[in-house]
Amino acid sequence: METRVAVLSIIVGPGGDTENLNRLLHEYSQYVIGRMGIPYRQKNVNIISIVLDAPQDKTAALAGKIGNLPDITVKTAYSNVPG
Repeated sequence: METRVAVLSIIVGPGGDTENLNRLLHEYSQYVIGRMGIPYRQKNVNIISIVLDAPQDKTAALAGKIGNLPDITVKTAYSNVPG
């Protein structure tokens, strides 16, 4: 199955459901290349970047599930490089 490299950009607000976010990231961990989290205390948010090498439908499914969590925003950027 063809995969694509993608980055999920996630912003977690103060009421963000981090327990379920971490559960989802663990569920899709086989596709995760790397993860970086930055707390931005002045704005009371956390910024997380997740780099994936996954089939496009798996990336879209993960982004959709994350986007349905309360006080969490997610955007996906796909590379032109095949995985």
